[in-house]
Amino acid sequence: MDAIRTVGLLGGGVIGAGWAARAVLNGLDAVICDPDPDAERKVGEVIENARLALSRLTLAPLPPPGQWRIVRNLAEAAAPADFVQESLPEREDLKIALLAEAERALRPGVVIGSSTSGLLPTRLQSGLQHPDRFVVGHPFNPVYLMPLVEVCGGSRTSSETRETAAGFYRRLGMQPLMVRREIDGFIADRLMEALWREALWLIHDDVATAAEIDDAIRFGPGLRWAFMGTFLLYRIAGGEAGMRHFMAQFGPALKWPWSKLTDVPELDGPLLNRIVAQSDTQAGDLSIRELERLRDSCLVGIIQALKANDYGAGAVLAQHERGLWGARPHQPTPPDGAAGPLRLFSGRVEPGWIDYNGHMNESRYLQVFSQASDALLGLIGADPDYVANGHSYYTVETHMQHLRELRRDASFHVTVQVLGADAKRLHIWQTLYRSADDVPAATCEQMLVHVDTRSGRASAALPDVRSRLDELVAAHAGLPRPSDAGRAIKLGLGA
Repeated sequence: MDAIRTVGLLGGGVIGAGWAARAVLNGLDAVICDPDPDAERKVGEVIENARLALSRLTLAPLPPPGQWRIVRNLAEAAAPADFVQESLPEREDLKIALLAEAERALRPGVVIGSSTSGLLPTRLQSGLQHPDRFVVGHPFNPVYLMPLVEVCGGSRTSSETRETAAGFYRRLGMQPLMVRREIDGFIADRLMEALWREALWLIHDDVATAAEIDDAIRFGPGLRWAFMGTFLLYRIAGGEAGMRHFMAQFGPALKWPWSKLTDVPELDGPLLNRIVAQSDTQAGDLSIRELERLRDSCLVGIIQALKANDYGAGAVLAQHERGLWGARPHQPTPPDGAAGPLRLFSGRVEPGWIDYNGHMNESRYLQVFSQASDALLGLIGADPDYVANGHSYYTVETHMQHLRELRRDASFHVTVQVLGADAKRLHIWQTLYRSADDVPAATCEQMLVHVDTRSGRASAALPDVRSRLDELVAAHAGLPRPSDAGRAIKLGLGA
């Protein structure tokens, strides 16, 4: 998957822009073909919304964002691509023709994924010279947050293509669902379609409004569907006897005439007008972008909550974060005799880090200093393997000073000076700089204690770690001691 560096996106609408955001914010370049003269603004807004959402979704360091650009013909998007994702209008004839046109510009071996929500891949690949390289990768909106992507091959799709696509989607932090058999609408949309049909009848029969139907889902079963599927929930509902008991109790109800899933009302003018009017009322004064941000904020909250339990979409996020942390470039070992503070961490202020005052929230200062101290620990050998073997440094005291504001998108870097160390303790001073003018924005003084994590008690650092730490202590011994080191918080005498 590392060979995929550039993604060609055919279509820059809601789904195509979502793919662009997911790719670019995971460090890939994207070339987006869309004839809309306003495409650059629209895609840019979606990427910005995605950046805001992702900076709140995870503390894991995302890679530097990729570059993206809009082009006007398919060949320009396909030619440089290592992977192509098609998100064109849902018309079979249009997709077949344009996919064939794009394929002529592709390099050998490049896979084409289609975002179609229900068209059969066998028919879509019928006009291709290399149909074995075509597969459906059906995402869900917003693409940059929703982890599910249904992977479905046609009759001529190779198993290698399916696996390549699934691996690529996993790299972007998604959860591929391999569809066993080709079927109209795949899996999720068929389930959603059943609910949608019944909802249309409830409006048609004046049982409920659009808002009331959505309330029935979002305040009820929808909350459970976020982390458990129907079958597992029904198994739990059967009590200790499980699914068999549930089916014995409730299976006969399937024969009762509760719903009209085998029929659907005619979407004539009066019914369509009623649905549109009710939807307008439900949305109120909120714009599409405001609704998107509200949706994203809610999704971030629920996925973060699920992550705390390592379950459902939260488990997908946790796995993706582990990959992001593991992909961080290792800090180089300082040269022998290095006599200056170590520059160990850098970044920029993300949009989700901003508080109500318009600058970086204090919790993010602590996060940044924590990442810099982690880099120092890695430098001396107290890395994840060291921790896995039962040894670590715990922070026991922290004193931070906020000197200047850091605003959104400001670049920063952190230096670390070792003030002292012995067998069990490590005393460090960190300075956070605003990189644009190299001006200090904050400082952080910390005392860390080495711990045997199995016993939970302070212990001496292992020899290799202590040796590297002693080298840093000696290298920093000649540095001026920060004037505020050891400073206490107190009111002035005249206060």
